[in-house]
Amino acid sequence: MRPVIELDGLEVRFGNRTILDHLDGSFSGRAIGLLGPNGAGKSTLINTLLGFYPPWRGTARVDGHDIRTDIRGVRNLIGYMPENDSFIAGMSAVAFVRYMAELAGLPADAALERAHEALFYVGLGEARYRKIEEYSLGMKQLAKLAQAIAHGPRLLFLDEPTNGLDPPARQRMIRLIRDIREKGDLHLVLCSHLLRDVEETCEEVLILKQGRIVHYANLDQERRLNRRFMELEIDTEGESFAEGLRELGCECALAGPRRLKIVLGEDTEVRDVYRVAAGRGVNIRRLNYRRDSLEDIFLKAMENGGAPAAMPLPPVPPPLSGPPPLPSAAAEPPLRPPPLPQSAAQSAPQSAAQSAPPSPRQSAPESAPQSAGPPLPKSALAPAAGNGGSADGSL
Repeated sequence: MRPVIELDGLEVRFGNRTILDHLDGSFSGRAIGLLGPNGAGKSTLINTLLGFYPPWRGTARVDGHDIRTDIRGVRNLIGYMPENDSFIAGMSAVAFVRYMAELAGLPADAALERAHEALFYVGLGEARYRKIEEYSLGMKQLAKLAQAIAHGPRLLFLDEPTNGLDPPARQRMIRLIRDIREKGDLHLVLCSHLLRDVEETCEEVLILKQGRIVHYANLDQERRLNRRFMELEIDTEGESFAEGLRELGCECALAGPRRLKIVLGEDTEVRDVYRVAAGRGVNIRRLNYRRDSLEDIFLKAMENGGAPAAMPLPPVPPPLSGPPPLPSAAAEPPLRPPPLPQSAAQSAPQSAAQSAPPSPRQSAPESAPQSAGPPLPKSALAPAAGNGGSADGSL
């Protein structure tokens, strides 16, 4: 079983400056988070895996395809949601998403059907005929997600997907990412400097600092360990009290003359702390109880001074099986984006077309196909006659 992403001594330089410094690791989770401060090399790593930056030394593999020798094979597998806007002026959302799906290799008819399906899936069905420059920031982020999943990739790169979103729009984006992770057939890599986004959506976390891997964490394993912390303020000196807590199996550290930080043992409960305090004649004036979080892991990694982290290979779901075939008349259809909810899929094209009619220039090439149901028939992947008529191929 091969992993989704393998890094083998990967090094990237811009001039004399090293941006990625000898990265090694192997990752197979359904959702992988890239964390790090600004300038840590997160976006550079994604762009290198996409083939935009050539490696200076070492290499990387995406589902077994080497980025040095088979970058076309890599690009056949992936969808990419960039951090910055990269739309084409004057195009409606459905025209833009269809165009991007055609660039990914889909025939015109299949690309049009996928464009409608993806836009309804992300919640832009009612506004799919509007020009993208008229969209709000949140709608533009959703349009970028739609174009990334329209062609049915096996691996999805999301670069700062919640960048600039207000809280309701952020929650909607997080729900979509979770839905793609849980119901879709693809793996995803989420690049962010927002700890909360990664903690809510990812299974594995890779933390970068100054172009080096400083920590790897399997969040499922971290949650199972579920370490518990307490901060106490007491009314007397804490040495005797700390000694009693250590006898219970707790880790203790004095944070001041009358302040203690405690990591509770596996079988230790909060009531045991109160019992020790009563036995030692100590009054607890303040108690703060919390569980370990990704923020604690991140802060410890930042204090690590850039030392490389050991990279275990965690147990994970089965990896990807191989690249999708190039579309042809005899080829099986590539993987689809996660299916639309039944209610949306059944009422999609007609109700939205009535509420937001297309302009005359768009009506022919961008009208919804007769059947927008989830499965695509094989005939939809056949090349259009004459290399695409006016209703199939022109924008």
